[in-house]
Amino acid sequence: MARQFRKKRPFLRRLIGWVVKLILLFLVVSVLWVLLYRFVNPPITFTQIGDLVARNGARSHWMAIEEIDRDMVRAVIAGEDSKFCTHDGFDRQAIEEAMRRNARRDGVVRGGSTISQQTAKNAFLWQGGGYFRKGLEAWFTLLIETLWDKRRIMEVYLNVAETGIGTYGVNAGALRYFGHDASSLTANEAARIAAVFPLPKRREAIAPTGFTRRYGNMIAARMSVVRRDGLDACVYEGAPAPATADPAEPRRSTPKQPASRPEARPAPVPEPDALPGEEYEEPEQAPDPVELAPPLPPLDAIDGM
Repeated sequence: MARQFRKKRPFLRRLIGWVVKLILLFLVVSVLWVLLYRFVNPPITFTQIGDLVARNGARSHWMAIEEIDRDMVRAVIAGEDSKFCTHDGFDRQAIEEAMRRNARRDGVVRGGSTISQQTAKNAFLWQGGGYFRKGLEAWFTLLIETLWDKRRIMEVYLNVAETGIGTYGVNAGALRYFGHDASSLTANEAARIAAVFPLPKRREAIAPTGFTRRYGNMIAARMSVVRRDGLDACVYEGAPAPATADPAEPRRSTPKQPASRPEARPAPVPEPDALPGEEYEEPEQAPDPVELAPPLPPLDAIDGM
């Protein structure tokens, strides 16, 4: 009986088949991964692994969104993403403006990432740039905006974002800088933690100086705009919100700071008319806050995306 040989497919066709299978596998795994994190808190991230390898440690104390002081939510919206409740994960206006400014300055000096994009990066990917990582970030942003609600996105963001070297989440940051957890923060404390987010390995929330102090002051002033216009409302839709003091009443006192690291009292900053939708990179010599946050149209005139 003549032995029959099966004709091999051309190498190119087999290669295409492998690539298609890998893409399908990635799509299925990524969807299941994002669905899992809708209900299960991320146990560790790639950024935390990097800090552990570098022997920086990875301190994290998860706190549910209903326990985190609402001023902390307002602070990150004021400093990072004023359109968080209205966009679909991407602030196209901020991205286009960032591209124009970067092109004029011959270098990447500012970004247009939303809180959703940063959550996707922090929870599922690694730090750093590059088109490949940005492409993955866009895919995971689309997934979390589709499979999670805004409340869950904010909760994960506030618990996995770096707040210092080897420190992750606003609760761990509050314990590190102020000696108490994130359930009871003053407006200035929340603003200072938010000011650390863009460059957590180079900034400190205790006795901040220079750019970090001015940026924190700007965030603290803009938090009243978030409160006034309800820009954080989507985080608390259909769920209890933490109690917040009436702005007309005296704020709660802050625990006394150790003598070695006294808390600085920033000078008051006038309330601006609008909020930024961009994340800022610290220049070598920080310019005045007006240059870092150019005037935008009044919030009432900004259409949600």
